[in-house]
Amino acid sequence: MNLLSALLITLAATAVAVTVMLVVRRRAPEGSYFQDGDRAAGVFGVLATGYAVFAGFVIFLAFTTYDQSLNGAEAEALAVSQQYETAQFLPGDIRARVSGELICYARTVVHQEWPLMEAGGDGAALNPWGVALFRSLHGTQPKTASEQAAYSKWLDQTSDREEARRDRIHGAGNVVPDSLWIVLLLSAAVIFLFLLFFADSGEGPLTQAMLMGSVVAVVTMTLLVIRSLDTPYNPGLGQLKPTAMERTLTILAEERRAVGETRAVPCADDGTRTA
Repeated sequence: MNLLSALLITLAATAVAVTVMLVVRRRAPEGSYFQDGDRAAGVFGVLATGYAVFAGFVIFLAFTTYDQSLNGAEAEALAVSQQYETAQFLPGDIRARVSGELICYARTVVHQEWPLMEAGGDGAALNPWGVALFRSLHGTQPKTASEQAAYSKWLDQTSDREEARRDRIHGAGNVVPDSLWIVLLLSAAVIFLFLLFFADSGEGPLTQAMLMGSVVAVVTMTLLVIRSLDTPYNPGLGQLKPTAMERTLTILAEERRAVGETRAVPCADDGTRTA
C-alpha cells in the first residue's frame, strides 16, 4: 500500500466517521447521551487503553516478522556470495559448475521468487538451483587438504543459506492470524460506537468533528501500519526488495572476471535454465 492510498483511506474513514457523528449530534441531548460524563470518560479510557495495548502487541509481532524477513534476505545474499568464494577451492571438475549454479540461484530469487511474493505467494517452493547445487556436490570426493576444507565449509554455508531463505519467506505468509484481525476490527468498531454516545447538540460541530475524527484517524493509521508490516513484500510503504541479492549478483559478476571464469552460466538472466 503506497502513501497516497494510505492517506486516502485514512481521510475517507475519518470523513465517514465525522459525518455520522454530526448526523447523530442533531438529535442528541445537550451534554451527550451520558448522564455522568466523567464516568463515561473513564470507561472510554479503559477501552482506548486496552485497544492501544493490544494493537501494540500485534505491531510488535508483525514488526518482528518483518525484521526477520529483512535479516533473512540479507543473510541469504551474503551466504551466496561466500559460497561462490568457497567454490573456487573445490575440485576443478565441479568448480565452474557450482559457481554458475550459484549465480542462477541468485537470479531466480530476484526475478522469480520475489515477484511471486509481491503478488501474495509464500515463495515456499524449492529453488530449482538449490536442488541443482545439491546434486552437483553429491558424490564429490575432495582429495587435497584445501579441497576437503572447502567442501566442509560449503556444507556449513549451505545450511546457513537455507536457514536464511526460510527466514526470508517466513514473512510472506502473513503471520498475524485472522483471529487477531477480527479482534482489532471489532475493538475499533466498539470504540467508534462508544464515541457516538458523546454526541452533544450543545457543542459546536467543529468540536464534535475533532472528537470523532482524531480517534478514528489514529485507529485507522494503526491498522494500516499493522497491515503494512504483515505484508512486507507487497508494493508500497516499507516494501522489502531484493536489494541485497541484486548487490550479490553484481559482486559475483566482478568475481567471475577476477578469477577468469569464461564458462557460460547455465541460465538466462531471469534464472530460467538454458539448454
